[in-house]
Amino acid sequence: MKHISLILLAGGSGIRMGSTIPKVFLPLKNRAMILHSFKLFFSMKEIAEIVVVCPKEYHSYFPSNTLFAPPGKERQDSVENGFKKTTGEIILIHDGARPFIKKEDVLKLLKEGIPIGAATLGAPTKNTIKQVNHNSLVEKTLDRSILYEMYTPQLLKRDLLEKGLSAAKEKKLTDDVSLAELIGHPVKIVTGSSRNIKITHPIDLKLAEIL
Repeated sequence: MKHISLILLAGGSGIRMGSTIPKVFLPLKNRAMILHSFKLFFSMKEIAEIVVVCPKEYHSYFPSNTLFAPPGKERQDSVENGFKKTTGEIILIHDGARPFIKKEDVLKLLKEGIPIGAATLGAPTKNTIKQVNHNSLVEKTLDRSILYEMYTPQLLKRDLLEKGLSAAKEKKLTDDVSLAELIGHPVKIVTGSSRNIKITHPIDLKLAEIL
């Protein structure tokens, strides 16, 4: 197994959650939300190091030997800050707001993603998706059979991530494998559990308590 580093993103604000602290540090099942995924990754022998990207005042939530990086203005800025602290040949990037990641999905991602060099967990879209114009009028209905919802972790070889970050300097991307797409590298979608939800709004947190 190649040397694998994980970047755990925890720099997002709590605005949409109506919180004054980053949402990933809100309590979920009697512990900070982010600690659910951190505990899983920390237990996996396949992962050599974890870099948590979060404000300094939250470092105390993690073990004393944890590596840290400061959050940036945009997502790729935070990823780049975390990337600078890693040493792995393979980089995994995970949202701290996805507390229900499963070990079997991470292992599946590693198995299928490493040979390609860029991969992400995802799942087929369940809902009908329509493309609209600036007046919210429907332009067309997209073919649901070829649409996937993106999850994390996302996987990138070190050199691909480095090149992608360099190419994305003036762009605002919403996920990490877009960095590989940007430089023309293929990306594999690995089907994962639909329980790997992202907690964004207060209702998501309430639903997460019963999962």
